[in-house]
Amino acid sequence: MSNALSRLSISQSAADRLIEAASAKAQEIGVPMCISVVDESGTLKAFRRMDGAALLSVEIATNKAFTAISFGMATHEWFDFIKNDPPLLHGIVHTPRLVVFGGGYPIREDGQVIGAIGISGGHYSHDMEVAQAAIAALGG
Repeated sequence: MSNALSRLSISQSAADRLIEAASAKAQEIGVPMCISVVDESGTLKAFRRMDGAALLSVEIATNKAFTAISFGMATHEWFDFIKNDPPLLHGIVHTPRLVVFGGGYPIREDGQVIGAIGISGGHYSHDMEVAQAAIAALGG
């Protein structure tokens, strides 16, 4: 019996493809974005701040990716998870790096979370649209 875990991790090539696909979709909708891709441990793997993207979006995009990898669920799912639980709703939102609105998604391969993408720069609905386009372009 092994005492070690084996995990899959997003490749640099896949992270770069996510950045390119997200950038293309952001350009298409006319909203400059910050795009963060993290590996399975939540460590930044790739990042782009498009020309004109808000400075605050740098941290938000990275935190969306971190949130998505931390629990293996999209950031927009957090609100539904906590909205009817007052202690959780009022307590967990003070957790550093937790984002509870759309734009962060885990990336899966073979049923395992291998990384995550976080997008920030527009309304969270725009961020979600860009992230979903990037994931679709990756084939997931």
